[in-house]
Amino acid sequence: MRRTAFLMLLVAGLCWGLGFPLGKLALAETDAAHVVLLRFLVAALAALPFALGRAENRALFRSARVLGAGLLYGIAFLVQFEGLARVSVTLAALLVGAMPALIAVSARLLGERTSWQVWGGVAAATLGAALIAGHPGDAGSLLGVALSLGSLLLFLGWFYALKHAPAGGGALAMPAVTVVVATMVLLPLVLVLHGPPPLRLSAPAWAGIIGQGLLSTMVATAAWDYGASRVGSASAGVFINIEPLLGAILGVSLFGDRLTWSLAAGGLLILAGSLAVVLGETPHHDRSDAPPSPA
Repeated sequence: MRRTAFLMLLVAGLCWGLGFPLGKLALAETDAAHVVLLRFLVAALAALPFALGRAENRALFRSARVLGAGLLYGIAFLVQFEGLARVSVTLAALLVGAMPALIAVSARLLGERTSWQVWGGVAAATLGAALIAGHPGDAGSLLGVALSLGSLLLFLGWFYALKHAPAGGGALAMPAVTVVVATMVLLPLVLVLHGPPPLRLSAPAWAGIIGQGLLSTMVATAAWDYGASRVGSASAGVFINIEPLLGAILGVSLFGDRLTWSLAAGGLLILAGSLAVVLGETPHHDRSDAPPSPA
């Protein structure tokens, strides 16, 4: 069971990592808010059959935790892509490496046991993120860095809301409802603030949007929900670092991003710290072994 959970977390990290280069394809022709909205509209179309297909799945729309998870998820991506529009693919991806540290610290504060090895990894990952944020160079602006880091706090709230939410009537129920709720939040917000999204985009831009919707949103959310509900918080969080690793590789190889010493050193510290976190994590029970979460 834990092997399957880790496999699903790996899939989630890979799919999220693709979101940065795919997002850059779309951002070349439209703004960040419209990219996020179109991405979630595509994901919601794929999610609707799973969200509405059974009565117990539809009941999730009345769960405060599920609604909160969807709200945080949509806004977090909106903030993250506002940051992505102001930084390089590589920088945006590597900054995500601070997420495992945030998860490990918050897990300890919420009562999960954390070893000295986990704390050492947290310190290394945090130092790496600080090194990247403090020396962005020509890879982006300080505002872009701040928005990228701020989105991580929103993702942290989503992580815990999703982890403790009711499971629904199938493996895809919770992630599907979360995606639909996030889309319902984003639609009026983006339309009021930015107007309707442009639809006359090039084939590469649409490929980026559809790829983000299906892979980086629907598939990633479903895989993450399955895996994160069956392992400890810090162990789940470390798989987020697949996202910055893949994003940085693609940013340098495909988008011509310059790999500065601060980006390289910060990225190595983040990955080394994350490895220490997962090796020092103690086993946890599956969601199915825990008492039911209140709606």
